[in-house]
Amino acid sequence: MSGGGHGAVEGSNKRVALLISVLALFLAGAETLAKSAQTEALSANVEASNQWAYFQARTIRATVLKTADEALGLLPPAGNDPAVKAKREEWTKTIARWESEPATGEGRKELAAKAKDSEHRRDLALERYHHYELASAAFQVGIVLASAEVITGIVLLAFAGGFLGFAGLALAAFGMFAPHTLPFLH
Repeated sequence: MSGGGHGAVEGSNKRVALLISVLALFLAGAETLAKSAQTEALSANVEASNQWAYFQARTIRATVLKTADEALGLLPPAGNDPAVKAKREEWTKTIARWESEPATGEGRKELAAKAKDSEHRRDLALERYHHYELASAAFQVGIVLASAEVITGIVLLAFAGGFLGFAGLALAAFGMFAPHTLPFLH
């Protein structure tokens, strides 16, 4: 009779070992996705910072040039000088080009749009990262609970581990396909 009980326990342990293996596989996937999302967030953040710095540099240069133009325009004899007028017209064109330069994408308007796009990519990657990290935690706790079932024989622990595995899969899926859906994770 004890042989039959031993076989049932052994069969149960094999199922739990399989559950643990599957949870470990999903954990590895979630950790990989989390690291990738974290790297994307950092990269997009650096990109946005660089674009905003260039935007600020353009703003400073334009302000300096505009101030020089206004100061030059206040000087009575210089206002009528054709060379001064030509220089002021050149500065006005330069300021306008620095404001918007679609051909190169380096005008303030274009730089601000690029920076906002980079910020959006950063924010999306961070939302995905948080989902993947929570999924990883669910898989880890699921592995611990399933492992505890092998030691204690309490079947409910294996079910709880499996439930956490499904929760982890759901969190990872939300992170991948709909990271904005779960507002309590933001």
